[in-house]
Amino acid sequence: MSTLHSESQSIIEVTDLTTHYGSRKILNGISLTVNKGEIMVIMGGSGSGKSTLLRHLIGLEHPTSGGIKLLGQDIGLMTEQEMTQFYRKLGVAFQGGALFSSMTVGENIMLPLREHTKLDHKTMEIMARLKLEVVNLAGFENLMPSELSGGMLKRAAFARAVIMDPVLLFCDEPSAGLDPVVSSSLDELILRLRDALDMTIVVVTHELESAFRIADRLTVLDKGDILTIGTVDEVRASNNQRIQDLLNRHFEEEMLDPDEYLARLTGEPQETLIHA
Repeated sequence: MSTLHSESQSIIEVTDLTTHYGSRKILNGISLTVNKGEIMVIMGGSGSGKSTLLRHLIGLEHPTSGGIKLLGQDIGLMTEQEMTQFYRKLGVAFQGGALFSSMTVGENIMLPLREHTKLDHKTMEIMARLKLEVVNLAGFENLMPSELSGGMLKRAAFARAVIMDPVLLFCDEPSAGLDPVVSSSLDELILRLRDALDMTIVVVTHELESAFRIADRLTVLDKGDILTIGTVDEVRASNNQRIQDLLNRHFEEEMLDPDEYLARLTGEPQETLIHA
């Protein structure tokens, strides 16, 4: 894990972010900052809100209230055209790779260049090969995604995510479903990308070993609240029982009122069942 840049500069500022899906509250007014050059890992159990937070950060969803600033700009105030231009500064490595099966690896990696630049095809090919070199996939540009292993697909996704040399890179569950050796190599790739390309990186993951290996700081979410934000050592040393349960994979049994449980099964309001 590399040291943070000496000058702290907020690249991401999340302020009092609240989100509802219908009547269900997903994020409970959370606030956090991510500094220039750091790797921030967002982790938590299933239903903690980490995936929802990521979708807000990359502009795919709008919160109920609160704000998000990326690179000093409030993305909630941007027009669709402004957001399209702003995406040139961002990279996203989606879970599973999300490569188009009908395109070669090289064509997939060049796609952002075709969408956002007017470069000639030869230049785009050279840039794609350069990024494949960075992720240790040199010579694989003419293969189809179906010909790649799971780890290779993830690497190709990273190559596409950084083809525009983004200032800010988002990674969604980069190690999910991979064996420990491949997962470890992807962790090393994330560290190398940050150092070589001078990027700020946000990683959403539930893989503890990976999170502890790459994080400069971690944000631990639970049921829409931030339990803590800190270094790996600070999170490990936390005396918060819920954090220790997450770190030690202890299952928390949910205790439900019988009327509440029946309402969940039938889909009817609890008050209706009580007075029925």
